[in-house]
Parts: sequence; C-alpha cells; structure tokens
Amino acid sequence: MTTLNHTGVSHTVFRLLGIPGLEDQHMWISIPFFISYVIALLGNSLLICILLTKRSLHEPMYLFLCMLAAADLVLSTCTVPQALAIFWFRAGEISLDRCITQLFFIHTTFISESGVLLVMAFDRFIAICYPLRYTTILTRALIGKIGATVFLRSYGTIFPIIFLLKRLTFCHNNVVPHTFCEHIGLAKYACNDIRVNIWYGFSILMLTVVLDVMLIFISYVLILCAVFHMPSRDARHKALNTCGSHICVIVLFYGPGIFTILTQRFGRHIPPHTHILLANVCMLAPPVLNPVIYGIQTKQIREQAVHVLFTKQKSLCFKN
Repeated sequence: MTTLNHTGVSHTVFRLLGIPGLEDQHMWISIPFFISYVIALLGNSLLICILLTKRSLHEPMYLFLCMLAAADLVLSTCTVPQALAIFWFRAGEISLDRCITQLFFIHTTFISESGVLLVMAFDRFIAICYPLRYTTILTRALIGKIGATVFLRSYGTIFPIIFLLKRLTFCHNNVVPHTFCEHIGLAKYACNDIRVNIWYGFSILMLTVVLDVMLIFISYVLILCAVFHMPSRDARHKALNTCGSHICVIVLFYGPGIFTILTQRFGRHIPPHTHILLANVCMLAPPVLNPVIYGIQTKQIREQAVHVLFTKQKSLCFKN
C-alpha cells in the first residue's frame, strides 16, 4: 500500500520477513521463541508480584529489581508476539505507524533497562561503601525520583525519532528482512538523506547506553577498591556475593549487544540470518534469564517464590 506526495511514492505498509534464509525453518524456530516468551512472562510477573506484595522486600535493591522486571516484560512483549505471528501465520504486514510505535517502545525500554542497571550499580556502591547511610541516602522519595528520571530520559531521547522518521519518504523496497522494526533498519528504506537519523541515533547510543556502561564500570572499580580494603575475608566474600546477580545481569544485557555490533562491523561473511537471530537474543535473553538469576542467587526471593508456588499447590491439593 502506498501514498503519493510531492516527491513520488511513499510506502505506508511494510512486510517483515522474519529470519531471511530460514523461512522453511520458521515453525521450528518458533518453539524456543514461544517457550522463552512464556518463561519471561511468568518469571517476571511472579517476580513483580513477590516484590510488591512482600513488605520485607520493600528495600531499594528490590524496588530497582521490580523496575527491571517491568522493563523486561515490555521488551519481550514488544518483539516476540510479532515474531510468532510471522513464524506461525506469515502475518508480516505492518503499517508505518505501527512500525514506528513498535521501534519507539523497543528503544525506550532498552534505554530504560540500561538506566535501571546503572541505578542498581549505584545501589550496590552505596550498600558496600556507605552501609550505615544506605537507608538514609536511598529513601522512598529518592527512589521514586530516580525511577521517573530513568523512564523520562528514555522517552525524551527516543521521542524525536518519531518525527525524524515521519519526515522521510519510503520509496525504496518495503520488504524488511527482520522480525521487528528498528530505527536505522527502517530509515534506510527512505529515499531522503538520513544522515540526521544516523547521527541522532549514534548520539543517543553514546549519551545513554555507552555512558551507562562507563558509569557502571567506574562504580564497580570503586566497589572493588572498597571491598579489598575490608579487613575481614568473610566481609569481602559477602560484599562480592551481593554483587554477583547484578554482574551476571549486566553481562547478559550488554554482552549480546556488543557481540552483535562486532559481528555487524567485522563479520561481513556472516549470513544475514545470524545477525537477525543475535538481535532477537538481545531482546529475549535478559527477560528470560533475569528472574532465574535473581531467583537462584537471592535467598529472600527464592524463599518467597517457593512459598508462593508450593503453598498454592498444597492448598489446591487439599481442596481436591
């Protein structure tokens, strides 16, 4: 479907191909996608439920974890249902407005999650370096302001992309070899000059995600300095153990993204479907594994999860 304007023909409907080159394998590929999505939905929903309902877990670290779980739910829901529709029903058609809406929520949620990981690093820094002032520094009011700032930053930086895309005329091919829409991936189909889009996208990446990574690195350098100055070996072990879950989540979130960028930059001989699969791993792996990591490594969450799940099962057994 196209519309006419003063520059010629502009596509208003695009067709997402899914994973190019593996179209005959889409049904099989959909199985891990579906299972992962169900795990992400159940795991993060359970995590949010536990963190919000149990007063003993209303501490700063767990409130930030609740924000992370909410971002994971949005991130997976923005991408996986669309991919499954392509795999199962070949329903790849998407309007320009829907495509822009999808990429808006994907990019804002990704930046939000990066911001939450930075805040969690700050939380660990305060907990280890200033333990006696932890609760007085990270008050409920400050946590609320931090959360609002994280999400306003992501929405504020991505919002201009809507207008940068809306100004373009999409006169090139409207077939997109991907499972979801993303900014530059859509902009490259325009016949206009997209240098503004490229530079704005690069600036956002540097000022949000790259800056977050640098600040997280600095936080952990300061944390390690403080830990190795502790006199007790047990205290050092306990301090490092509290950071273990967060470090795993950081590696899981940024690792696939960095690997994807490197393969796109240097892996010229890597088939296109590999890049698409890696992009989907970036979107799906953190929502699936974050609840598992925190559930296994955090004793309080593990105990509450066992209590919620097995108490309900026992009550159902007694009713039957």
